[in-house]
Amino acid sequence: MTLKAESFPGKEHWKNNASKKLDLIMKNYFYTILLFVIGFTFLHAQNHQVKVSGAMKNVMQEGKLYGTIFLDTIPNKANLYGLGPKEYLKGELLVINGKSYLSSVNPDGSIKMEETFQVKAPFFVYSNVAEWEEVALPEEVKTMKDLESFIDHYRKNFDDPFTFKLKGIFDTVDFHIQNLPEGTLVKSRHDAHKGQGKYVENNAQGEIIGYFSTKHQQIFTHHDSYIHIHFIADNKTKMGHIDRLVLGNKNKLFLPKELVDYIRNNQ
Repeated sequence: MTLKAESFPGKEHWKNNASKKLDLIMKNYFYTILLFVIGFTFLHAQNHQVKVSGAMKNVMQEGKLYGTIFLDTIPNKANLYGLGPKEYLKGELLVINGKSYLSSVNPDGSIKMEETFQVKAPFFVYSNVAEWEEVALPEEVKTMKDLESFIDHYRKNFDDPFTFKLKGIFDTVDFHIQNLPEGTLVKSRHDAHKGQGKYVENNAQGEIIGYFSTKHQQIFTHHDSYIHIHFIADNKTKMGHIDRLVLGNKNKLFLPKELVDYIRNNQ
C-alpha cells in the first residue's frame, strides 16, 4: 500500500494544534492563579474577622455563668488574640499571639497565673491578626476615654469591630480579676462584681490587648464604652481587666494592617 504525501498532517495542522494547546495551558494557568488569589484574599479577610461567643449581658443580667466556648476548640491558634472572663466568673482570660493566659485570685489575694487553653468562658471575643501597624498616638491621649475617642475618630467609617494593642510602660493600670464567691446569684452588674480582686500597678511594663466596636455594647463591651481591654505584664506575673488607665509618654498603639490600609485608601 502506497501512502500519499497529502495523507500526512501539514505544518499548518501542527501549528494550529500547538497554538490550541498553548491557549489551554495559559487559560488553566490563569484560572489557577485567579483561584489562588481569591482563596488567599478570602483567608486573609477571614483572619481579621472578629468572632464572639456568648454575650456580656447574658452573664451580668441573666446569670448565665457557664462556658459558651472551650478555648482549645478554636481551630486556628496562629496569631490568635482574645479576651473575656473565665466561666462562673472565676478569673480573667487573655490570648495574645497564640498563647492563652488565665489569671485568678489566690486565697491570700495574690494573683495566680497559668498558661492554658484548657478553660471555658461565658463570653469571649477573639480574632487572628497576622500583621500590625503602629499608629502615632498623640501626647494628649492619656485615659481610657481619651484612647476610645482617638480610636473612634481614627477609624472614620470603618464599622467592623477590630483588635488593637498597646505596648510600653503605663503610668497607672487599675485592673480587676473576677473572683465570684460560690453560690452568688447574679442578676446585675453589682452582683457580678462581688469578690473581685482589685489591683493597681504604677509604671507597669507590659502590653494591653483590646477590642473596639460601636455595635457590641453589652456583648463584649460595657453599656457605656466602645472598648474592652486587658493588661498583661511583660513578665507574665499579672493580668486582668482594666478599669482605669493612665498612659505613659512613650506608649505605642498598634492596629491591624488591614484597618490602616482601609483608612489610607478611603481618605
